[in-house]
Amino acid sequence: MSDLKAFTESLYLREKRRLLNKLSSLDCEKLSEIEKLIDSRFLFLLRESSERFLKPLFQIQGIKAGFKDFSGDTVVIGKKEEIDEVEREKIFNSLKSLMPWRKGPFSVFGIEIDAEWRSFRKWNRFKDYFPDFEGKVICDIGCNNGYYMFKTANYNPDFVLGIDPTVQYYCQFHTLNSFAKVENTNFQLLGVEHIHLFEEMFDIVFLMGIIYHHPNPVDILKKVKHSLKEDGYLIVESQGIEGDLSVALFPEKRYAKVPGTYFVPTPSCLVNFLKRAGFKDVNLITYHKMSSEEQRKTEWMVYQSYEDFINEDNTLTVEGYPAPIRIYAIARK
Repeated sequence: MSDLKAFTESLYLREKRRLLNKLSSLDCEKLSEIEKLIDSRFLFLLRESSERFLKPLFQIQGIKAGFKDFSGDTVVIGKKEEIDEVEREKIFNSLKSLMPWRKGPFSVFGIEIDAEWRSFRKWNRFKDYFPDFEGKVICDIGCNNGYYMFKTANYNPDFVLGIDPTVQYYCQFHTLNSFAKVENTNFQLLGVEHIHLFEEMFDIVFLMGIIYHHPNPVDILKKVKHSLKEDGYLIVESQGIEGDLSVALFPEKRYAKVPGTYFVPTPSCLVNFLKRAGFKDVNLITYHKMSSEEQRKTEWMVYQSYEDFINEDNTLTVEGYPAPIRIYAIARK
């Protein structure tokens, strides 16, 4: 067995054991189903295409940050003076090899990762409305590289599970956490369609930038509700369109160049999605027009971004649909 394969298997087994120990309250049948699912996802890591992302993670093992600060807009892991130039070059090359970086920003031993999304803006719009995170079990669905997992860890939760089926994001998170060593976090290569298996497991679920990518949003919300404890909270953020009517845009093929986009709701439509799924105390917090101030190309994400998806006056997508807004809501089971 190669060193890389042995490392990958060791990481997978460690994370699986930690999660299953946390899920011990579930019935045996449900626990067995989750374990089989996690085992099947290990095959994702064995694909030849995954080596590109696993190698950078493998190469930086053994370097640990002494300083961490997740309280500000930038997730800070390590200070520049904690490493020498050889280590700095190794870390920089590994982080660059894991591009593109979609969520952020991060500062890693003084290396500034200016990600595509200025993700702190979403967090800051929510933060005055968040429930208490301390001692809670939390799930971030579609967690990407774990930016919001680190932000949440600042509030002393009991456990934070991130799920996302993308190997690149799995490796980005584990690269960051190999430095940060936040022990009450866990990342699994699962999707929102698996969330119902975690029956009444979570106090709080994040569902940000996900719901419009699924052809049955109410069904997805019902599955999420099934995973929440009684009186648990759902924190949901969605792409949407402006309008007072409770309607959703259904694009023919793509919306803002993104395939796999289905129902793009107005704010009141998202509220009704949540109510029809059985949530109570639905609080529409805010909504705003999107702009290239929030999502844009950077040296850490060099591909097309928001300005390439929209017309010059920011009123229509390139397909001719109404330009996107972002909608923020919190609801309770």
